[in-house]
Amino acid sequence: MARPASALRGQILESALRLFAADGFRGTSLQDIATDAGCSKASLLYHFTTKDAILTELLTPAADGVAALLARLEGLEGEPLVDEAVTGFVEITLRFRQEMRLLFADIERASDEPGLGVMDLFEGLLDAFTARSPDSRGRVAAWMAIGAVFVTSTGNDEVPHEVLRTELILGVRRLLDHTPS
Repeated sequence: MARPASALRGQILESALRLFAADGFRGTSLQDIATDAGCSKASLLYHFTTKDAILTELLTPAADGVAALLARLEGLEGEPLVDEAVTGFVEITLRFRQEMRLLFADIERASDEPGLGVMDLFEGLLDAFTARSPDSRGRVAAWMAIGAVFVTSTGNDEVPHEVLRTELILGVRRLLDHTPS
């Protein structure tokens, strides 16, 4: 009996995420994904016309999460802005750890995907982490903080979630020289 289309689509995405994480985007073929998902390449191509389309769909929920965070930050200023931005970004990276690994592994490719708006999202985070200040030193610290969250959240599977969350938030606050409100 054939699987429902939505179930197969989900299985293709799960397989792609697992294979991209293990072998990289470039190291994974459409045939690899189809085989892992238990379908033909033609069935996979019915759902996704390219590997880039799969990557975009995998990364969209995380990008949407950052976009929603940035929308919530619009009315905030100063310390409340930084506090909410740091906490929200850490929570998003931990919720989408595998997706963040993909993004981190091939940031150039993801940055080129117009539907994701990755660079605009990073700029929004940068502004929030600096409390919208143009200060160069603050911007450098904000980029370092964003990078630190990426690297740490994608590479520490053995650390309990709550410990990782707490330490990331505290560490970024220290890096930004920010005490919570």
